Amino acid sequence: MARITRVSPLAPAGFPAIPPVAGFRFATVEAGIRYRGRPDLLLIEAVAGTSVAGLLTRSATPGHPVSWCRKVLPGGRARAVIVNAGNANVCRGAEGDRAVEAEARAVAAALHCPPEEVLVASTGVIGERLPVERITAKVPELVAGLRADGIAEAARAIMTTDTFPKGAVAETAIDGVPVRIAGIAKGSGMIAPDMATMLAFLVTDARLPASVLRPLLAAAAEKSFNCTTVDGDTSTSDTLLLLASGRAHHHPVQDADDSRLAGFRDALDAVCLDLALQVVRDGEGAQKLVEITVEGAVSDPSAKKIAMTIANSPLVKTAIAGGDANWGRVVAAVGRAGEPIEPAALAVTFGGHPVAREGQAVPDLDEGAVAAHLAGREIALCVTVGRGPGRARVWSCDLTHAYIDINADYRS
Repeated sequence: MARITRVSPLAPAGFPAIPPVAGFRFATVEAGIRYRGRPDLLLIEAVAGTSVAGLLTRSATPGHPVSWCRKVLPGGRARAVIVNAGNANVCRGAEGDRAVEAEARAVAAALHCPPEEVLVASTGVIGERLPVERITAKVPELVAGLRADGIAEAARAIMTTDTFPKGAVAETAIDGVPVRIAGIAKGSGMIAPDMATMLAFLVTDARLPASVLRPLLAAAAEKSFNCTTVDGDTSTSDTLLLLASGRAHHHPVQDADDSRLAGFRDALDAVCLDLALQVVRDGEGAQKLVEITVEGAVSDPSAKKIAMTIANSPLVKTAIAGGDANWGRVVAAVGRAGEPIEPAALAVTFGGHPVAREGQAVPDLDEGAVAAHLAGREIALCVTVGRGPGRARVWSCDLTHAYIDINADYRS
C-alpha cells in the first residue's frame, strides 16, 4: 500500500484536546491486518443503555460491516463499536458476513451483551479476505486496554491513506446541564459521500433516545459530510455513528424539534462540519481547500447539485491546482449539471474577484488579484446561475499528480 510520508499542508496544527465523554472508553491494538508497526484495530465501549443512530452508504455494493449495521441499528442500542483499518471486507459473499458476525460475537462475549449491540466497521482494500481470526484474537487485549482518555489513539488506529488523525469536540448544555459531543473520522480518498464520509464516530453524554438522535444526525450530515467531495468516488464502507450514553442528568427529551435541543443541534452540526472539512483537507495529494458557493438557483437542492458537479470536475480541480482562473471550466460544469439556469445571469468570482458576469468574461480583467488568491491554500469560488432563491455551499480540494501516485500502487 502506498505510504504517505508527509502530512497534508492543509492539516490543522494538531489533534484537539478532547476531554473524556462520560460513558465511553477506547482501546487500540496492532492486529497486523495489513499494516505493521502501528495500531489498526479499535474498540469503542459504551455503557449499558447507550442509544445509537447511524447513516450508512447508499452504495449498491456495500461492505459486509455496513450490511450488519443496517440490520442492527433499528434496535437503537449499542454497547460497542469495533473498527479495523487496512481491509474493507467488501464483496466476499457469505464469508464476509460470517467474519462480521464473528467480530460482533467475540466483542459481545467479552462485554456480556447481545451481538446485536455491537456495531462493526472496516476500511481499506476492497475484495480481499478479512483475516478475522487476527481481530477476534485481539478482543481480550482490547477490552483490557480500554481507557476513557483514549480517543486520540482511536483516531490514529482507523487511518489508511490519511496523513493526520481527525478529531473534534464541542460543549453545550441541555436544560442548563453541561453536555459534550466528541468525534473522530478517517478519510482521504474515495470521498464523495452519499450519507457520511468513510468512517466517523461521534459520542455524547446527552440523554437522548435513538428516535431523537436519528433526525438530528441526518440533518447534521446533510450540511457537512454530504456537502464534501475529494474525488467523486463514493465508498462502499461509509459509516457515520452517533452514540449517546445518557450520563448527562438533564430532563428527558423525546422530540428532535424540542427547543431545548437548539444548542445541542448547533454543537452537533459544528462537530460534523469540522470532521468533514478535515477529511477534505486531507484529500489525497491535496494542496488547496476549495469552498464552492452557488447562488441564484431555482432551489437549494438544485444549487447543491450544481455545486457538487463543479466540485467533482477534474478540469476545475486541476485548474485550481495550477492556479489558473479558468472560469470556462466552471461554466462547463454548471452546464452539464442538468439543472435550470439563466445563462445571461451567469457570474463567477474567485476570492471575491469577478472573472465573469452576465454570462460573459469581465472585460480588461487584471488577473493579478485573482492569481494571488489562487496561489493560497484556501480557495473561494462563487457562481451565480440565475435570479432564483436557491443557494448551496460545498467543499472540495484540488487535484494534483500526487493523487495518481497514491492510488496507482494502493495495494502494493
